[in-house]
Amino acid sequence: MHAHNALISSQGLFKVHTTFYPSPAPQGTIILVNGSLATSASFSQTLRYLQPHFNVVLFDEPYAGQSRIHNPYLPMLNKEHEAGILLDLIKHFNADHLLSFSWGGASTLLALAQNPAGIRRAIIMAFSPVISPAMRDYLSTGRTHLLACNRSAIAELVNATLGQHLPSLYKRFNFRHVCSLAEHEYLQMAHHIEQILEQESHCYMKDAELITTPLLFINGDLDDYTCADDARQFGRLIDDCEFARISQAGHFLDAEGKTNWEQTRAVVLSFLLPRRNNGLLAPSAGQSLGSS
Repeated sequence: MHAHNALISSQGLFKVHTTFYPSPAPQGTIILVNGSLATSASFSQTLRYLQPHFNVVLFDEPYAGQSRIHNPYLPMLNKEHEAGILLDLIKHFNADHLLSFSWGGASTLLALAQNPAGIRRAIIMAFSPVISPAMRDYLSTGRTHLLACNRSAIAELVNATLGQHLPSLYKRFNFRHVCSLAEHEYLQMAHHIEQILEQESHCYMKDAELITTPLLFINGDLDDYTCADDARQFGRLIDDCEFARISQAGHFLDAEGKTNWEQTRAVVLSFLLPRRNNGLLAPSAGQSLGSS
């Protein structure tokens, strides 16, 4: 089935480029929310195991990817703007599931706190409510390189930290992608970082108790930047949430090789398709999947 591209207006301010991938046997419609410095292309591995079961919606934030050309005079966006975009996309596509990666978890949780109608389940990948020492060092160094528009330095930093467990091919792709970004994208990410560093070490917990959607948090057990143990703190506030660790995985989870892809696929599908939980979809050895 062919993908369908569309430009969606949001909040009377932004034009958002979307791509809709129809499923041959849809169990619903899921929107995927990017991490920082990423475009919808970063979800290529995730799309492989979701599209057989769900219609999948990918989108680029107004300052990134295929949306950027349609938003020539952008202010700096914050997570509230991005949550508003996500809420508009949920309504437009009648989506009933969400999956976010890394920084995308901030806007996803903020949108879920408004309990949008129709959302049945959501997955938050590689995200933590705590700014760990490793993450704070990464953000501080990254802000310096971003403000200087030092392309090679920021690309090398990403690969040496968040991307340290990626295969070499993905590291080369990451390097080229990060070096190709527009200056405005660097400044936008620096703006995000400044907001994060101004907060307390435990952030993103505000309004989490308002979320009623069943959630699954997935983290890699080798990820020092969004730690699995820190993610479990959401269990203090969110009644209906579960947690999973992907063994021998870092921050990028399903992009870190075949074994991690298979583990992540199993955990994701066992949560999204609980009635079909069988040997193919059950979590594999080395993973934990349990409620708070």
